[in-house]
Amino acid sequence: MPGGTDTLPSSPPRVSSLRARPRELVEVELEGEPWRTLPAEVILRSGLDLGVELDRPRARRVRRELRRHEAMARAAAVLRRRDMSRAELADRLERAHVDPATRAEVVGRLNDSGAVDDARFAEQRARALSERNAGDLLIRHDLCGRGISAETVEAAIEALEPEMARAARVVERRVAGAKTARYLAGKGFSEDAIELACGEAVAEDAPPAVF
Repeated sequence: MPGGTDTLPSSPPRVSSLRARPRELVEVELEGEPWRTLPAEVILRSGLDLGVELDRPRARRVRRELRRHEAMARAAAVLRRRDMSRAELADRLERAHVDPATRAEVVGRLNDSGAVDDARFAEQRARALSERNAGDLLIRHDLCGRGISAETVEAAIEALEPEMARAARVVERRVAGAKTARYLAGKGFSEDAIELACGEAVAEDAPPAVF
């Protein structure tokens, strides 16, 4: 990021100039000397204004707000590429070395704004998996692995077409038989759904799915 040095003189300097720059940046001068170029949001949230002293507490606040701003920008960039759960986003920020307090604040703010929504994510993910012939066991395993709460996972599965109806549709396309039963088991369908769709004798030959 453009800017000068973070080193402060012994007595707190005052902000002498704030100049707008492209991309919502602001160039800050202290006592007539260039200091740093910061995002406008950081300037506002840290209370920098003409004549304000940049003492140590305010300098710490600027650094804190800058970390928060950078983490928010990183999270927004990730979410533009694909939706994800709160836990996945927190994990992504952790891997980017965002500190725990900033990580929690960013994920919380995005959750409050609706940019991150575990219920929405779970419903969309469950629907996408079901359209790829996934049974409830596989869907449940996938969503739980993404840090979705058990209650939210079950609500997403309840919103789907019943598993037995989905299994029956697969059998219509593939024809009932041991091969189809094994396919359904591998896709995470329950023994009851396989038995109903393929017949009890065939279903008994299908190994149980392990997730």
